[in-house]
Amino acid sequence: MDIFKPVQLFADLVTFHWFRITPHSYLGDTINFFIYDTIKIGLLLVVINYVMAITRFYFPMEKVRDILTKRRWFGLDYLFAALLGVVTPFCSCSSIPLFIGFVGAGIPLGVTFAFLIASPLVNESSLYLFPAMFGMRVTIIYNLVGMAIAILGGMLIQKLHLEKYIKQELLKFKSRQQVEAENDGKSLPLKEQLKYFWEDGMNITKTVFPYVLLGVGIGALIHGFVPASLVAKYLASKSWWAVPVATLLGAPLYANSVSVIPVMEALVGKGVPLGTALAFMTAIVTVSIPESMILKKVMKWQLLAWFFGITLIGIMIMGYIFNAIL
Repeated sequence: MDIFKPVQLFADLVTFHWFRITPHSYLGDTINFFIYDTIKIGLLLVVINYVMAITRFYFPMEKVRDILTKRRWFGLDYLFAALLGVVTPFCSCSSIPLFIGFVGAGIPLGVTFAFLIASPLVNESSLYLFPAMFGMRVTIIYNLVGMAIAILGGMLIQKLHLEKYIKQELLKFKSRQQVEAENDGKSLPLKEQLKYFWEDGMNITKTVFPYVLLGVGIGALIHGFVPASLVAKYLASKSWWAVPVATLLGAPLYANSVSVIPVMEALVGKGVPLGTALAFMTAIVTVSIPESMILKKVMKWQLLAWFFGITLIGIMIMGYIFNAIL
């Protein structure tokens, strides 16, 4: 069940009926994509930031942070974060609101990055579309390697101690005790609590949303005007450089896994090696220009560079693995 289907129907209505733009045209795909992703990510921002405001208020986040940072969990915290990424139906940009919520709640940075990498990389599409298109063996290997990339990438981020490169305004929140102390030690009435949650969540939403518009706008232009056939002829080579080229070609693009998997199938049908096609697809759904525009509001460029560098290297390794074994 696609929970965002009503949003897609509304985007179709606006694009093809109100604006009367021809379906499947470059302009039509661009406008439709922009309307759909802007509404979807905007709704996610509002809902997730509201829920995280409630969580920060009631839940002892300091204790959770201490547990995750001071106790040895042998990687289970990273595994849990990566598994959460698997079950959330988000693309790279859509997973950012939940990433912001984790960071603001004080969850360790490496754990949040394990989620941020896994959410678009290993998701429901790779679970139910891959078996029919590429077989169970490819599906199992892809998901295992994808989980490993997310977990190891998160661990490396944590080892590098890059917390100083997170924008500090995202880390400022008031606990229940602090809010009640400002209210002369009295509990806030339910109406005041709901108002506080809304204002707390909207502060982050309003900070990030202009970058969402800019990022989705760039992604829509790329999505609408860059045909898959343009890159197919550059990826069919079986040379060693094909995987890095595929990764770098896919990195600026932006699409969700459902829409890009059929493109990958078409590339394989045209003679592109599976590992090269996977590198191209994985780069599209995991890193993109729109995602970097949104994340730039959340983190400084040093952390952004580490994130993209680690993720792209992991994607290339995945591509070489599949080209070697298949």
